[in-house]
Amino acid sequence: MDRKKELKILLWIAVIFSLAYFMPIESVRFKEAIMAMFDLTKWYAQEHVILCLLPAFFIAGVIAVFVSQGAVMKYFGAKAKKWVAYTVASVSGTILAVCSCTILPLFSSIHKRGAGLGPAIAFLYSGPAINILAIILTARILGFEMGVARIIGAVVFAVVIGSAMSLIYRKEEKAKRKEQLNFPDVEEKRPMWQTALHFFTLVIILVFANWGKPVDGVTEGAWFWLWSNKWYITAVFGLVLAYSLIAILKIKWQHVAIVAVVTAVSAFISTTPLVPVLVAIAGLAVITLIDKRDPDNKEWTLSAWDFAKQIMPLLAAGVLVAGFLLGSTHDDTTMAGIIPNEWIANLVGGNSVFSNFFASIVGAFMYFATLTEVPILQGLISAGMGKGPALALLLAGPSLSLPNMLVIRGVIGTQKTLVYVVLVVVMATLSGLLYGAVF
Repeated sequence: MDRKKELKILLWIAVIFSLAYFMPIESVRFKEAIMAMFDLTKWYAQEHVILCLLPAFFIAGVIAVFVSQGAVMKYFGAKAKKWVAYTVASVSGTILAVCSCTILPLFSSIHKRGAGLGPAIAFLYSGPAINILAIILTARILGFEMGVARIIGAVVFAVVIGSAMSLIYRKEEKAKRKEQLNFPDVEEKRPMWQTALHFFTLVIILVFANWGKPVDGVTEGAWFWLWSNKWYITAVFGLVLAYSLIAILKIKWQHVAIVAVVTAVSAFISTTPLVPVLVAIAGLAVITLIDKRDPDNKEWTLSAWDFAKQIMPLLAAGVLVAGFLLGSTHDDTTMAGIIPNEWIANLVGGNSVFSNFFASIVGAFMYFATLTEVPILQGLISAGMGKGPALALLLAGPSLSLPNMLVIRGVIGTQKTLVYVVLVVVMATLSGLLYGAVF
């Protein structure tokens, strides 16, 4: 008998029994925290998985299959100039309307293709942090200076944190660079512009499908027009994707046409855009899996499936825990978690080291969907939150979350994940202190 194994089983039984025995089901806050946990999970499944994560998996699949390892290393690997790698990585988020979870399959993909740890981490941070939609919304609602501070902070963070990670793990990175320098240059299967067209078409579809609603009362202007017509714009780029599937990936036009027609029909008869989006994604998966002309097309969907298998279970667990601890805040719904919101608001007033540090910690563990951090902060600021802690939460929150950390750990390991989280929290705290002192 393995005593350690049996003791471990006994310990888990005791822990689970204790949790069940002492569960405070008579507590109103506990009941609300349970409801918040399931509310956040339901909303996440309805709004975020279909519109954000599923397209992101396919975008990551493009990188993993159609973008050669040589192309990734050209910009992020050992042969790339550092200023090029970090510049590309630190501003990449401007074209991605993604949150801390949607960026994960993209990060995982470029990391697996040989990107250096520093540029890959810079990309991981900048993706959600410098989202152009969130920057504009921040400037409009929280003030121009807050928007500018967020841009500067996000770019500087990406470079500094990426460089620090590369320096800390320089021995591993040196060995990786040595291996990469011996890799022969492989000729691209197709012109780079074709792969870029296919990739950016998917990115633009992701951006417009998730275009945020303008603030209440705004009924004109470019933002409102784009939001009002976002599904028409998405449909136009859906046609561009259909062209790419036929002309670039050489999938039979009959198969693409069938998917397009079924998607259009579902859009007319459905009361929610989620149905045609899901139909289009399912159709894309089917026609690539049955394609016989190019094995890469089937591999594309299989690669997206691999990312989904790796990431989705961890995200589900993380969202459940985040909802229970910190509550569910989305749209017009506000449900408290087991940790009272009043405590958070009281703890992040002023501009002390503690208030900025606490705001960074809360931001690091709390889950923010794309653009939702702005209205949440608006409410916290009105409740007494200081400007410094507000910026600290803005710089730590969108790029980190409990679900995000669980997945990153699966990609780069526990130690590197902890170092990354500590760097983000420390940088956010220092930035909040500086901003609070100036403004």
